[in-house]
Amino acid sequence: MKRASLCPESRLPDHQVPPPWPGRAVRLDGVVTYVRDTPATGPDAEPALYVHGLGGSSQNWTDLAGLLADRLDGQAIDLPGFGRSEPGRRYTIPSFAERVARWIEHSDRGPVHLFGNSLGGAICVQVAGLRPDLVRTLTLVSPALPFLDFRRSLQGRMLPLLALPGAERLAARHLTQLAPEVMAQQVLEACVADVSRICEQRRQEAVAEILVRYQAEHYAAAYVRTFRGLVSSFLRSYLPGPGSMWRLARAVRAPTLVVGGRQDRLVDVRVAPQTARVIPDSRLLMLDGVGHVAQLEVPRLVARAVLALLAETEESARRSDLAG
Repeated sequence: MKRASLCPESRLPDHQVPPPWPGRAVRLDGVVTYVRDTPATGPDAEPALYVHGLGGSSQNWTDLAGLLADRLDGQAIDLPGFGRSEPGRRYTIPSFAERVARWIEHSDRGPVHLFGNSLGGAICVQVAGLRPDLVRTLTLVSPALPFLDFRRSLQGRMLPLLALPGAERLAARHLTQLAPEVMAQQVLEACVADVSRICEQRRQEAVAEILVRYQAEHYAAAYVRTFRGLVSSFLRSYLPGPGSMWRLARAVRAPTLVVGGRQDRLVDVRVAPQTARVIPDSRLLMLDGVGHVAQLEVPRLVARAVLALLAETEESARRSDLAG
């Protein structure tokens, strides 16, 4: 593990607030996956894929994907049951990872620069660990890798809900009792350390996303089952056997950037440094005054770290070619 570098601010485009990138529904293996494309603005852009966290969607990557469009030809997908994608059959880390790998194969764009936030980070670690042929570099923002002290997460109070047989109905009832504006504000306050960094346009888009969730009858079940699957993966990681996320992280060979916020309220703040220590070729960027979704809260800082990672890997490849 080493400390992450930052490229100069001047390498980024001028500040702007783009609208959500255009989306389309693609039928893959009989199920609709919704994907947003961030068209490349540079001639030599390489393929990238962005994977959101629990309860999020492809819109979570709008700003970062735009900032990186000169270097990366981006796609962001909605995981099964989230955003505008159809529900899946299973809601486990392995099943989501299979879906991401299938998308990369289907789109014929691999290997890709793979990005994951929170749950998406855990999924991307599994993809990179099991399918190194599909991944050029890996960027993890507050990855939800295992930790057992759930007092360090606001979501810890949801654990008793998982044991109830009517958990999905209770979650659906809770959703319908809150106005979309109230729910959007609660989500922002949980995920972002300084909500003043989120502009009015992004707030309105968050409300619109909440409305999409309210209209999807499957959403509450998808959320609860995914949370249950995530907790199960945490527990398995501390037991003997092949199912450990930490064992998979040790198998990752792609150059990796790990970004963590010191004011993360959803994932134990010790997880990002531990992830960087475990993944062999890793760089760590810990951000003061930043929460769980650094790509939303401080996208320019994250973009500078990503560009530095890309420059480093290019230089390393160039040296290898010369040595060969």
